[in-house]
Amino acid sequence: MDDQTRIELEAAAFRTLRDHLMKQRRDVQNIDLMNLAGFCRNCLSRWYQEAANARDIPMSKDEAREIFYGMPYETWKTDHQTPATDEQAADFRKSHDENVRSSGD
Repeated sequence: MDDQTRIELEAAAFRTLRDHLMKQRRDVQNIDLMNLAGFCRNCLSRWYQEAANARDIPMSKDEAREIFYGMPYETWKTDHQTPATDEQAADFRKSHDENVRSSGD
């Protein structure tokens, strides 16, 4: 497979993941994603921003989030985000600590 085809396939897979999280699974909270997978929608938007910045394309965190979410992040939070339960918050603290240890951050 040539590099351009690989890049196009990777981009298509990313768009499918984004659309799945933004349309089909709005019910899954970012904190649940973080607890289960160690990343969430905000991580994906940050990685998008970092990729743009690495190519000298200026992009702020808010701009990246709006591109990823398809709306301002505050609108997403108002429309789709629910407050974390005590259990979710405790799981997040544990998961976050484990992810930081394993990534060396």
